[in-house]
Amino acid sequence: MLSSTLFPVKEIPAVFTNDNIWNKNTGHKFIVREDTEQVLSCMTDEYRMVTNKELTDVATPILEKHNAVLTEAISLGDGQKTVYKWKIPGIKIKIAEDDIMNPEIIIKNSYDGSLQVHILAGAFRLVCSNGMIIGVTLGHKNYKHNINNINLNHMDEAIEKTIDHSIEVGSEFEFLVNTVLDDRDIVRLVELFPSQMSEFLVQYLIANRPSDYWGLLNAATFLATHHMKRHYQSTHNLETKIFPNIKKWADKAAQA
Repeated sequence: MLSSTLFPVKEIPAVFTNDNIWNKNTGHKFIVREDTEQVLSCMTDEYRMVTNKELTDVATPILEKHNAVLTEAISLGDGQKTVYKWKIPGIKIKIAEDDIMNPEIIIKNSYDGSLQVHILAGAFRLVCSNGMIIGVTLGHKNYKHNINNINLNHMDEAIEKTIDHSIEVGSEFEFLVNTVLDDRDIVRLVELFPSQMSEFLVQYLIANRPSDYWGLLNAATFLATHHMKRHYQSTHNLETKIFPNIKKWADKAAQA
């Protein structure tokens, strides 16, 4: 799983000829997969490449200290973007009698500038009735691929802080459990999803009508995790919007 994302990558200066004279100072470079010689992108010289191997070499020892388990490692497109997910099964956050969550760490990277280095905190909820695991993401840190960005030299600190944050998320979910659902937010959730998923989501909500915002969160993450394409960037973009929106709606409902 991990090895398929650790393909070697190299930088090649972008050059061109004009009247048979080579111009080697274009200010751009190609990011190329060494195993396939495929060009992943053309970036300016200010772009600082951070390889997937560099990130995992830093992240893996830190996450192993917390007994984290790698649950997902996928490359999107032809390798331009990569997403990693680790779960910390030894830490359990009890929300209700049958609601147990495990913290998770999500790291994203890209070779085409479409993603900064993302380090996200989140959690998994274990649905005890059937063993299904539903993903939820929280908070994040972003680091731009730039030669002047010194934060890229301190990924270990960022990962440690993100782990600490993910361990402390229990109170946020307890709030969702204890807040009665405003039915108008069911409509808002349906509108958040792509139109082609709306009918399925509506039918799921009819069959599993939530009474609080925790139930609404479960419905949203169930659909995103099990009925949307995991290799689509749009799925991962949607996942980052689910919790902030539901938390915002719950805050408003609690004040009503």
